[in-house]
Amino acid sequence: MRLTIIGGGPGGYTAAFAAAKAGVDVTLVERAQLGGTCLHTGCIPTKTLRSSADALETVARLKEFGIAGDCSVAPDMPAVVARKRKVTATLQQGLEKTAARLGVRVVRGEGRLVNAGLVRVASADGEQEIVGDRAILATGSSPLQLPSLPTDHRLILSSDDALELQAVPEHLLIVGGGVIGCELAFIYRAFGAKVTIVEGQGRLLPLPSVDGEISRLLLREMKKRGIAVELSRTVSRVIPGEGGATVEIAPFPAGTGEVRTLPASAVCVTVGRVPNTAGLAEAGVALDPRGWVVVDETLETSVPGVYAIGDVTGPQRIMLAHMAVAEAHTAVHNILYPDNRKAQSYAVVPSAIFTAPEIGDVGLTEEQAQGRAVRTAVFQLRELGKAQAMGALAGLFKIVVEEDTGKLLGVHIAGAHASDIIAEAALALQKGCTARELFETIHAHPTLSEGVYEAAGMLV
Repeated sequence: MRLTIIGGGPGGYTAAFAAAKAGVDVTLVERAQLGGTCLHTGCIPTKTLRSSADALETVARLKEFGIAGDCSVAPDMPAVVARKRKVTATLQQGLEKTAARLGVRVVRGEGRLVNAGLVRVASADGEQEIVGDRAILATGSSPLQLPSLPTDHRLILSSDDALELQAVPEHLLIVGGGVIGCELAFIYRAFGAKVTIVEGQGRLLPLPSVDGEISRLLLREMKKRGIAVELSRTVSRVIPGEGGATVEIAPFPAGTGEVRTLPASAVCVTVGRVPNTAGLAEAGVALDPRGWVVVDETLETSVPGVYAIGDVTGPQRIMLAHMAVAEAHTAVHNILYPDNRKAQSYAVVPSAIFTAPEIGDVGLTEEQAQGRAVRTAVFQLRELGKAQAMGALAGLFKIVVEEDTGKLLGVHIAGAHASDIIAEAALALQKGCTARELFETIHAHPTLSEGVYEAAGMLV
């Protein structure tokens, strides 16, 4: 069998590697570099910058840990960016080596689907045709461009631009209080910028998967760090001036308050993403009204033999790198075993947000569980011995369970290493555990994961 995959991000390269291991002849088409958004402008670069920010914050707190002496430090942004590029290059090289070792043919260029058996690739060297038997679309998404805030990569920045800044803006105004906006806010505040977030909704991280209690905790932590937050506001106009701009922020929805102005050295727009679906409609691939690819439960598109995975299937599914990886394995299985196809499950998908503190979520929030008989428990991170020893006190553990059975419905964590601890909760939900079973699982002491144990114990 011959499989053509368009897009070399986490979904695309995972599908390529899995299919190649199964003996499939795989061609992977990528217009840029293997790794996609996640590796080059998303997950890995932001976490690399977050590590530099963490180092700065640790140095600033040395006296708290009994370390004497004067230590004057500041971010060297060219060096920070160089380190970020080195990390992504190292991981990209690893992907290239794996592709070569598994015999995956990598073709550089812009892939256009014709049908399940034909993909045309345009590059600087001309056009070539890739003939196959099946195809997977893993073309991903790109930052949304607002007509009212067109990025010029100097004053008005995209989230991609924010990862390449060679100097820290004196005052960075971030449009959008979602995951990317909040992560960048903490990073650049640690680097020394004055930061303001403008968010149209009434809370930070206005996502169904993020519990309201954690959004409120994050708002408190931002205020402690001097990050200004303007909720229920939108940017109506940016007026360029010498050395920056004057930004008008208006009430959202309109008519509920006065228009005010704020100064900014740079404006970073982080308000969403749009699908990379050029040419797909012409190939007969059905798109929803917002342009995302429509797939069935097995991830097959409206074109027989053509599957779609990852961001390109849109927010009606889950736009996370690890979800794309899971979808890649499902799509490859369904291509290899057409008589034993399986549906992709979205029941238990953890998420990790690298703010300060980190956030880990899996399952239902208390708000999502409205209408069901549930109980909740909240355990504060500061009550743990390990948190006190680390000096990492901000955070909480929240568990949502069915009232009558105690079965876990959701776990929500804010605090140091929440992105790692959430894996335990995901496994517990995947296996249908109850709060009692989680409580009866012995947790090592002193650890932060004891917060899961303690919260579960409040429900038995």
